[in-house]
Amino acid sequence: MLFNSLHFLIFFPIAVLGYWILPHKARWVWLLITSYYFYMCWNASYALLMATSTVITYLSGLLIGRADRIKNEKKRTKMRKLWVFLSFAINLSILFFFKYFNFAVDNLNLVLDALHIKLLTPDFDILLPVGISFYTFQALSYTVDIYRGDLAPERNLGKYALFVSFFPQLVAGPIERSKNLITQIHEKHTFCYSEVKNGLLLMLWGFFQKLVIADRAAILVNQVFNNYTEYAGFQIAIAVFLFAMQIYCDFAGYSNIAIGAAHVMGFSLMQNFDRPYFSKSIPEFWRRWHISLSTWFRDYLYIPMGGNRKGTVRKYFNVMVTFLASGLWHGASWNYVAWGFLHGLYQVIGGILKPFRDAVTKKFHIDRNLFSNKLLRILWTFLLVNFAWIFFRAPGITEAFAIIGKLFSSFNPWIFFDGSLYTLGLVQKDFWMLLFSLVILASVSYMQRNRSLRERLEKQNIIFRWCVYFIAIFFVLIFGIYGPNYDASAFIYFQF
Repeated sequence: MLFNSLHFLIFFPIAVLGYWILPHKARWVWLLITSYYFYMCWNASYALLMATSTVITYLSGLLIGRADRIKNEKKRTKMRKLWVFLSFAINLSILFFFKYFNFAVDNLNLVLDALHIKLLTPDFDILLPVGISFYTFQALSYTVDIYRGDLAPERNLGKYALFVSFFPQLVAGPIERSKNLITQIHEKHTFCYSEVKNGLLLMLWGFFQKLVIADRAAILVNQVFNNYTEYAGFQIAIAVFLFAMQIYCDFAGYSNIAIGAAHVMGFSLMQNFDRPYFSKSIPEFWRRWHISLSTWFRDYLYIPMGGNRKGTVRKYFNVMVTFLASGLWHGASWNYVAWGFLHGLYQVIGGILKPFRDAVTKKFHIDRNLFSNKLLRILWTFLLVNFAWIFFRAPGITEAFAIIGKLFSSFNPWIFFDGSLYTLGLVQKDFWMLLFSLVILASVSYMQRNRSLRERLEKQNIIFRWCVYFIAIFFVLIFGIYGPNYDASAFIYFQF
């Protein structure tokens, strides 16, 4: 079930109404039923996979808790590690089979072919379950949190199952922490008008990002990337820039709808984006982009590997491993690995050059707090991020390098004046509507540097506020991408 579908438009009010009508003790049961229904709308059989992951991690938590009561320290440590290992081994094996098996076989066949050995030919097709990476990582984080003693094992299987399957953030995050969400599942939520209103406003902003910007930008991006041999120079550059806007608005839009939907029911989910394209460095970008995933890798991979505590060389090694894993998490393809590698390389090179940059700054008395200096760093970071997005969007690693070649093969600035812009997939009115919407996006993002737009609106009189609300609603309804043959467009991160 897609957030931007008629199905969800009917489902969500029913889910919310049932939640607030039912007594507190029955609410978690209602949410569990609606969450599984939400997921089963894609493929009912794959709900069994989610249930399997849920049971395994639930039992691992109980077994780790039981092992903690063993008096013999050596045996206690051994059993605790055993249950963590089994939880990770089984869950990651399931994830590998459904997401990476064909990728592994294809690459193994390349090696076997080079050695003139008979190729492997699996006789079955594997369909990737929606959101498997998200709920698997969320469930595994629970196992680690129990192992670390950050949380007591959850005894109620149903409430733990709701933690794994909570429908607003089930298929594309945020990847919620057990300490935050499980605690809220136990709490009694009281209906609050302001929380409901703020949640609905956040959902409206998410729909604007998805329907007005992301789905409109996708038309041009798909046209150019799917037919990249027909374009060059600035035509490719425009498509790369608009893909950066598309993926941000698509994913941030989903996150805002998810967080807003949870707010309507009294739940508070973690922030997943914080104006990432205003970042002044690549490390800062990753503190602002897909925050729930980047902090997951930081807390459960980078720091356990040693983080920056074991010397510079080991730190850079840990950075590269973390970003290669992040790239592979996004998809079973070498272009995603290359994307992760690039971001890791950016950070390693940045770290190596930092003493040189600091020396230049000191020698020439450069004030890094000046607006001009900040702007240059923001633009440079944005260019690096955009270049890496080519690998993320391209169908494969070979196509990514071909697109880069086409990008630098021609200098054709005249396309901005001869009408060529309107031959890239978007007609003139849609192209200018996209640019206008991007101006709105940038303006709102800039205004949110100190506090949210909702907080600013709260200080205005009621007539002005409701005029803004209705204008925003009608803007999305009128200028969203629909049409007579409208088919709700899936969110990009559903494939991960």
